[in-house]
This record gives sequence, C-alpha cells and structure tokens, in this order.
Amino acid sequence: MSEGRIVKVSGPLVVARGLANPKMYDLVKVGENLLMGEIIELRGDFASIQVYEETSGLGPGDQVIDTGQPLSVELGPGLLSSIYDGVQRPLDVIRDKYGNYVTRGVEEPGLDRARRWHFVPKVKKGDRVVAGDILGEVEETTVITHRVMVPPGMEGTVLQIQEGEFTVEEEVAVISTSSGERPVTMLQRWPVRKARPYIEKWAPHQPLVTGQRIVDTFFPIAKGGTACVPGPFGSGKTVLQHAIAKWADSQVVVFVGCGERGNEMTDVLLEFPELTDPYSGEPLLKRTILVANTSNMPVAAREASVYTGITLAEYYRDMGYNVTLQADSTSRWAEALREISGRLEEMPGEEGYPAYLGTRLAAFYERSGKVICLGSDNREGSVSVIGSVSPPGGDLSEPVTQATLRVVKVFWGLEDRLAFARHFPAINWLNSYSLYLDKTEDYWRDEVDPVFPDLRKEAMAILQREAELLEIARLVGVEALSPQERLIMESAKSIREDFLQQNAFDDADAFTSLRKQFLLLRLIISFHRWAQDELEKGKDIQELIAAPIREDIARAKFIPEDQLHRFDDLEKRIREEIVPVRAEVPSENRGT
Repeated sequence: MSEGRIVKVSGPLVVARGLANPKMYDLVKVGENLLMGEIIELRGDFASIQVYEETSGLGPGDQVIDTGQPLSVELGPGLLSSIYDGVQRPLDVIRDKYGNYVTRGVEEPGLDRARRWHFVPKVKKGDRVVAGDILGEVEETTVITHRVMVPPGMEGTVLQIQEGEFTVEEEVAVISTSSGERPVTMLQRWPVRKARPYIEKWAPHQPLVTGQRIVDTFFPIAKGGTACVPGPFGSGKTVLQHAIAKWADSQVVVFVGCGERGNEMTDVLLEFPELTDPYSGEPLLKRTILVANTSNMPVAAREASVYTGITLAEYYRDMGYNVTLQADSTSRWAEALREISGRLEEMPGEEGYPAYLGTRLAAFYERSGKVICLGSDNREGSVSVIGSVSPPGGDLSEPVTQATLRVVKVFWGLEDRLAFARHFPAINWLNSYSLYLDKTEDYWRDEVDPVFPDLRKEAMAILQREAELLEIARLVGVEALSPQERLIMESAKSIREDFLQQNAFDDADAFTSLRKQFLLLRLIISFHRWAQDELEKGKDIQELIAAPIREDIARAKFIPEDQLHRFDDLEKRIREEIVPVRAEVPSENRGT
C-alpha cells in the first residue's frame, strides 16, 4: 500500500498526489472514513479517482491509500438471493447493521463469512485437474447447485479434498502445482473490468424462450445474444425486463438497476421474493442476483454496477449455466460516464458524452456469448445481455441508442403510443428487428413445427401490408378498399390484438410456450387463407368478417397450456363456418 494526499475535490472526482507507483483502476481508500474509490486517470504525479460514495467533508490534505489491487467482486456460494449495491456491498446486511441508509465508509463482505455450506467432492485425491474443472458442489439454493471450480491459472494434482461443512474461507482442497502446493477455498475474487476466460466462443443459435409472443416469434434473442430495449418514459421497458426475468428459460438471472428511480427498484425488491419461478415452483429470488444502484446513490458507483453484474453472470456461466443479465438502464450508466468525463475535463463528444462511449458500450455487450467453459469436460454456458435505453423524449437518434444498436443484434423498439393504447408489450413490430432469426430457424423447424418460419413470414407480410393500407384508408376510407385489402386489414388486426398483445396479469396469457405460439399463429393465418379462398369464389367480405368463429379466435390466447388440443377443434370450425358445403373442398391455401 502507498499513501498520498488530496489536492482537489470535484463532486465524486478526487485528485490525489504522492501515491507511489499507482496503476489504472487501482482500488483506493479516501479520507478519514476510508471511502471506496478507483483510479481512472494518471497525469504525472496526479491520480484522478472516482469515489463510489458521497464526498462531502473531504478536502485538500486528506489521506488517500492505494491498495494496489483492482476493484474486484467476491465469487462463491451465497450470491443467489442477494441484493448488492454497485460495488457488491450487501444492502440487506447493511440495513440490518446500520439502518435504512448506507453509512459512508461502510465496508461489508459480499459473501457471508459465518455461513457453512455442505461441500460434496466431485474429484478424488490423485486426480489431475486444470483451470475450470469442478472440484465439488454445494446446494446454494433448492433451485441451483453451485459448482466449486479450480481457479483460472491453476492446474495440478489433487493432494487433499474432503466432504463436509465449510465456510467460504475455509480450505476444501489442496492442489500440487508447478509452483508448489496451493490451497483452494470456495471463495474467489475477480476484477470486474476484466472478462473471465473461456476456451472458445460460439455463435448463438438456440432461442432464449421468454414466453412473450412478439419476442419469441418475431424478434427472438438467442442464448448468449444481446438485445436493446429503447423507449420513452412510460413505454414499459422495466415491465418487459421484469417479464423476461421471470419467464426466460435461463437458469440464473442477474438484474442490474443502474440509475433507475428508487421506487422502481423498490418494486423489484418487493416483488421478486413474492414471485414464483414457473420452472421450479420455488421463489424466483432463489435463482436471481439483484444489483441495485438507484439514481439517488453516488453516480460513480453506477458506472461500476454493470461491470459488477456482468462479472457475476460470467461466474455462473463458467459453471455451465445459461445466464440472463438485464441492465436497466444503460442510459443512466452513460450519464454517469458523461458526468465523470466532464469533471476530468476531457474533450466532449456528441451531446457531451465522452468520445469513448461507443467503446465502453461495446466492451460491456461483448462479454455476452455462448462459450465452451474452462475445464476438461467441455461444458457449455452462456450469458445473454438485455439492456434497456431511455432516450430523452424517445429520440432514437441520440448517442447512447445509436452506439448500442451498433453492437447488439436485437432491437425491441418500444412506443409510448402503443403503451397509452394499452397494447403490451408496447414493441413496434415494424421498427424492431432481430439478427438471430436465421440462426434460430432450424430450432423452430426441428423442435416446434417445420412450417412455423413460413407462418411468421406470412404474418409479418400482412402487418407490413396493413401499414401501407392504413395510409390509403385515412385518405379515402375503409369502404374504398377492395375485399382482399379489407381482409388483410382484419387479419392484421387479429394478429396485433390476438397474438402480439399479451396480458401479464392473466395466468394463461402471461406466458406462452413455443408450441402454443405456433398453434395460435396458425389459427389466425388459417382463417386468413380460408377467407381469402372464399373471397375469390365470390363470398361477401362482411359475412366473413362477421363469422362467429372470429370471437373464439380472439379468445384462443387464453386457452391453458394443458388444453392445446382445443386449437384443432377451432380449425375445424373455421372450415365449417366460412366454407359452404361443396362436393369437394379446395385444397389450396388451406391452413397448415
């Protein structure tokens, strides 16, 4: 450790002088209360430090201690169900010890040192192990088994390993390496700004099933992929993030609230313990880690919170789990970058953001991916990153949104117009896109139904055609459209209201399996195809629109998952109601 003195204080930025051999991103302790900070700039003998706590009371001459270590997080059993701030201080522990507000200078370990975990070895004495190999397992929660791994950079022969009850700091194994005997505990530390290593990264190809029909069917995200959720205030970004956190088929969820309003994070903290995991029946919090850094917390810690979250996600990825990281919102994170950059007197870029905004965003999102983890068993793991963006006034041309779109492959564009019309999720189906469609098509064909991708393309074509016809209808009226065009308008309305719109408060509609999504879309497209066939044979459009079966199609999304056979009955009724009795029913254009 080395000691220096403060020469300048500017909000969360402190400039110190006299530190011996300081390094970028070293963790430092500032002032009498030993406030936590990080070196972010070095100029000669001066070190600029962003302090992760309130700096009131600091002044020139106060001490600064350089620990010589980077900002790191503690990794081990006990992370799940925990609630941390942006630098991994456990907020529930701090509340119990110090009250409802974080006291300046408080430092509590990220993992409980007193709790004992039952360690079950998976290797034996004399086995040869390499970095990433699983030494043993701990039942962290009733949902997730924690795999204790050989730390990166270590390999050798197991000299000692034992089963029993241990704290995270107690020795569970001893490995003989080329540099001598190395004890192994269940606790590891890892620098948050350094990506954890892996053997190989693969292109994502398996969809992350979220249960949200507009996402899974039209704009899917792959496991190990990246997505951006931009939208103005009130468009439902946080609600969509919550729905994905609950319903996505990933084993672990890391939810990072970086700079969001305190009441929104309060809702998360209150709701998540009450939510039931649909896959296990256990509380959702048992497979969730919450990182909360609200807008009234120190701005510098907001900048660190996304790195804390992604490091925790990578740790569970290395165990072979599929992890979803949700950052809400990266705009607030970028604002923290802008404030610190301004205090450093750096040359501002567009709208005052630092010139390296795009680089920092890319470095964060690129830590996602589907990988072959370290270890000799070639296990696979993935980190999917979903970041929401809050562009001022909903302006998607602003720098944070544009820099994000350059690195992510899925764009779910939310619109307040749809939200105000009570259309949720309020994702605009014409502006949004997914670059994973081609990669996930094989999964849809093999696991759901061979014709599903074709149904999706036909449905999207109907929606796009409706947008064109709406302009004509506004000018000359709906009655001026041809019967075929009016049918397209009606079918598009059915797709929008009966498929894309989803009720998060209805047990049957909150989550839709891939099979049900296929059956529901096939039902809507089948009606469109049969009605189109009848129009060509001279049937009146009003008679088709008024068919009673249309009400049942509208209610089909509320069919429970265990009654999907009812969709076949509805398809039969379509033919019975809109096709007159003939000697032979034409086969072309029928529902698949």
